[in-house]
Amino acid sequence: MKIHEYQAKAILSKYGVAVPRGTMVETREAAERAAKDLFDAGSPVVVVKAQIHAGGRGKGGGVKLAKNLEQASQLADQILGMQLVTHQTGPEGKKVQRLLIEEGLPIASELYLGIVLDRAVSRSVFMASKAGGMEIEEVAAKDPDAIIKEYIDPAIGFQPFQARKIAFKLGLTKEFIAPAVKFMMALYKAYEESDASLFEINPFITTTDGRVFALDAKVNIDDNALYRHPDFKELRDITEEDPLEVEASKYSLNYIKLDGTVGCMVNGAGLAMATMDIIKFAGGEPANFLDVGGGATSEQVTQAFQILLADKNVKAVLINIFGGILRVDTLATGVIEAARKTKIQLPIVLRLEGTNVEEGRKILQESGLNFIVAKTMKDAAEKVVAAAAGR
Repeated sequence: MKIHEYQAKAILSKYGVAVPRGTMVETREAAERAAKDLFDAGSPVVVVKAQIHAGGRGKGGGVKLAKNLEQASQLADQILGMQLVTHQTGPEGKKVQRLLIEEGLPIASELYLGIVLDRAVSRSVFMASKAGGMEIEEVAAKDPDAIIKEYIDPAIGFQPFQARKIAFKLGLTKEFIAPAVKFMMALYKAYEESDASLFEINPFITTTDGRVFALDAKVNIDDNALYRHPDFKELRDITEEDPLEVEASKYSLNYIKLDGTVGCMVNGAGLAMATMDIIKFAGGEPANFLDVGGGATSEQVTQAFQILLADKNVKAVLINIFGGILRVDTLATGVIEAARKTKIQLPIVLRLEGTNVEEGRKILQESGLNFIVAKTMKDAAEKVVAAAAGR
């Protein structure tokens, strides 16, 4: 689950990670009040920051500096409601509905800190770089040696000696070593106890008056751990998510929208990935990842079908089911119910195997609906790609 910068900083501050003073606002009037408070408190400049679930906000015009109250008010009015386009939003961009009004700080240096789960070694890794404020992916691609890495033993956690190694490799001067080590230890504690899959501080700054701060913060929470953090559920912003993915989550369906024309409904994540691969091998492009799960009910199958068909890019549908826990006759009943309810006109290709497969095929044959039945995955992929292309 992605969260906004202001929410990430609220989590960090609970663990003693230094963040700038700031307030989230949703109107120009509130932005003006927040900026006034910061100017009155002695901040020489105020930063007006768009809050969307995407990076590159500064380059897109979503982060601006204000030197006085009038300028802060104007910038808030300009950024609120804008369709902010960055390299991560795609050309359609995202509408800005919230701002973070934050104090400006006297920056001495900009660095990078991040903690992420490295699935290749099944450990979290603490990363750092002197190239703060830049896209870390570009830095890693151009100069892999610029990325400092310390792998974390899950049995003992991130250790102070590792934090000191990072601090020295970043070239921090003597007065910043202890504050940086304290910062990194607090950051790791926040990461671990929040069940996060990513903590990214870019930039991590030192100031001319000898302090360190998380000037920006990106946090992703592991969805599978949300049951341990009931308070985190309130952090979810469904306006930042694809409407179809939000709808799918209501029925415990695993759905991710893609850009192709072949809609897929599959049970099991591995089979879903294989299905997407074989569609591409046959010359097509999958329109989605949709895993109805091993124990899906007829109702869930019906809802999955409706979500899949709500994507206007879908030209044909492939249903690829191996009936284990999910019986093929249950799926067939759900597909027929959904097809009749939606009055679908698109070609539907089915590849069915497993528990009660003969009963399922009989239900489909007696439905009176025009389904295309395939015997193998290769056969199914070729037929659905041809159907999507109108052949």
